[in-house]
Amino acid sequence: MTDERPAGTLVQRIRASGLSAVSTLACRLPEGPLISLADLAGRVAYRLSPQRAAQARLNLGRIVEYLVASGRAEPRIAAAAADPRKLEALVRSAFRHHARYYLEVMRAPALDERVFGRIDVETPELVEAVLSSDQPSLFVTAHLGPIELPAVFIAKRSGRPVTAPMETLGDPALQRWFERTRGAFGVHIVGLAQARRELLAALRRGEIVGLVADRDITGGGIEVPLFGAPAPLPAGPALLLTEVDVPFHAAGIWRTGRGRYAGRLIEIPVVHEGTRRERITGTLANEARAYEELISRAPEQWTAIFFPIWPDLVAEVASKGPEAEATGGAKTPTDAAEADPPAIEAAAAAAAAAPPTAATESAR
Repeated sequence: MTDERPAGTLVQRIRASGLSAVSTLACRLPEGPLISLADLAGRVAYRLSPQRAAQARLNLGRIVEYLVASGRAEPRIAAAAADPRKLEALVRSAFRHHARYYLEVMRAPALDERVFGRIDVETPELVEAVLSSDQPSLFVTAHLGPIELPAVFIAKRSGRPVTAPMETLGDPALQRWFERTRGAFGVHIVGLAQARRELLAALRRGEIVGLVADRDITGGGIEVPLFGAPAPLPAGPALLLTEVDVPFHAAGIWRTGRGRYAGRLIEIPVVHEGTRRERITGTLANEARAYEELISRAPEQWTAIFFPIWPDLVAEVASKGPEAEATGGAKTPTDAAEADPPAIEAAAAAAAAAPPTAATESAR
């Protein structure tokens, strides 16, 4: 079938060709020196981005304090909660990990079976049971570590494609590059406008759907407790589960060293009792607890910390004057939990199509 979409402007086509060339080069060069280069870029970004560092510092501070209070803090996390210097070390590390993510985006076309041998799966029995099944499944993940790796892992290990939404970019040539490179390892991208219909159809056909759903990008999320404070989450996953009864899991992979990873799968209880609003909110609250479990293992690898997460911290950053730029101009999200069911549905339809990678956010 011929692709009838616009080819893009000359500048857009040149940019996409350049991106493809850089990606090809990154795939062929040794990984070690490239990781060192990415770490250097992250250190430079930390020095040049005080506003983003301020947002990350506030967000990480909340996370480490909550983990200590709940008795779930690893020693390095407890140290960051007690010592501002240790917390700042986490902030610096976050910039390095963010830079490494962009390297991983460039090297994505080179992913193959060898990378799976470098992932220490902490829940092997659950992974085997879920991915060997031919049942439809809904997976969510956070902007954690190598963000795209969970979808690749699921697609390769299950032998089935994963359908995932992505906001359509204004650059058609760049859009094609993302679709082509992700499609090569079994991730089928659908556009935002068609997302809800396509995702429901995939689940009803018995297929796998994956969503990155830890950030309320549309401003219509539902507030649930996240690390001890209300934060809006996209309602899309919970809304889908009011229409189809499928297994629901959170998947996460994080870096543990140079070229080494750890990962786990978490079953998320779906709330079936109560009003539609109560079911959606209850399922989202369970989803948030799963995110906490994953993110607590490597909070500095959660790239969402560079953006507003909790409304009260948005206000706190804004009160600091120039540091308000750290919020990216975002306004406090609306709490759709207080809306009528049709309003929840409208907000969730858009939220279900939240872009799966930070790369798409930066490309807009």
